[in-house]
Amino acid sequence: MGGKTSNKAAYFDKLKGLLEEYKSIFIVTVDNVSSQQMHKIRKSLRGESEVQGVVLMGKNTMVRRALKGFIAEFPEYERLLPHVKGNVGFIFTNADLNKTRDVILAEKVAAPARAGAVAPLDVFVPAGNTGMEPGKTSFFQALGVPTKIARGTIEITTDLKLVEAGSKVGASEATLLNMLNISPFTYGMSIAQVYDGGQTFSPDVLDIKEEQLFAALNSAIMTITTISLAANYPTLPSVMHSIVNGYKKVLAVAVETDYSWEGIEELKDRIANPDKYAGAAATETEAAPAEEDAPPEAAPESDAESSADEGFGDLFG
Repeated sequence: MGGKTSNKAAYFDKLKGLLEEYKSIFIVTVDNVSSQQMHKIRKSLRGESEVQGVVLMGKNTMVRRALKGFIAEFPEYERLLPHVKGNVGFIFTNADLNKTRDVILAEKVAAPARAGAVAPLDVFVPAGNTGMEPGKTSFFQALGVPTKIARGTIEITTDLKLVEAGSKVGASEATLLNMLNISPFTYGMSIAQVYDGGQTFSPDVLDIKEEQLFAALNSAIMTITTISLAANYPTLPSVMHSIVNGYKKVLAVAVETDYSWEGIEELKDRIANPDKYAGAAATETEAAPAEEDAPPEAAPESDAESSADEGFGDLFG
C-alpha cells in the first residue's frame, strides 16, 4: 500500500510540475498505438530539435483526481477534466503548436483490416488484375465485387467501396483485403483537444491561417464601423470617420457663411472665382505634355520658323 501511495504522490508531483512548466497541452488518443511508435514520438520530442515536449500517460481516474486537487490553485485546469476519457494521454510543450502537431501525427504505421474493427475511413478495392485463379470468383461475387476473367486470372473491372467509414469490418471483407495484400488503415496518435492559454479547442483551429484571421478581423471592423456611424454611436473604429464627416459639415457651413479660418480662404476663393483656377489648371495641363513630348535635342531651325516660335511665346508669355 505504501508503494502505491508513494507512486501516486510522485505522479501528482510530476503532473503538477509539467502543468506549471508548459503552457500548452495536446490531449492525444493512443488507440492501436504500439510501444515502438510511442518510443519514436518521445524521442522526436526530446533532444536538440526546435519542437520539444514531454509525453505523460496515466490512468484516467488518477489523472482526474490529480487535476481536481490542482483546481483550487489553478482553476483553469478544470477545462481539461471533460477530455480525460478513453485511452488518452498528455503531451506538454512550449513550442509552436503547428510544428508540434506535425511531429505527433507523423508517426503512422500501415495496418491490415481486422474483422470487427471500426473503419476510420472508406476502404476501396481498386480495379485491376488480382492474379488469382478463376476458382475464387464466387468469393468476389458474394461481396458484390465486379470481376471478369482475363488471361486465366480474376480481374476487378471497376473501383468498389468495400467498407464505409465508421462501420465495422466484416470477416469476409477482412479476408478479401488480406488476399489482395491491401492494408487500408494507418494507426498512430491522434489529437482530441488542444489546451493553450487556459482554453481548450479542437485541433482543427490550428488549420486557420493568419490571412483568414486578418480577413475576418477586417470584416468585423468594417461592420462595427458601419453600425456605429448609422446609429451615431462612437466606437474606436468609427471615430476617424466621424471626425472626417464632421469636418466636411464644418466646411459646408463655412462655405455658405462668412465664417472662415486659416486654410479655408483658398477654398472659398476657388468657389467664388472658378474661371481663374480653371485657366491655371488648363495651362498646367497643356504645359505638361509639351514638356514630355519635347525632343532631347532641338534640330536646326530656319529664320522664319524661329520668328514664328518667338511670336507664339510672346502671345502666351
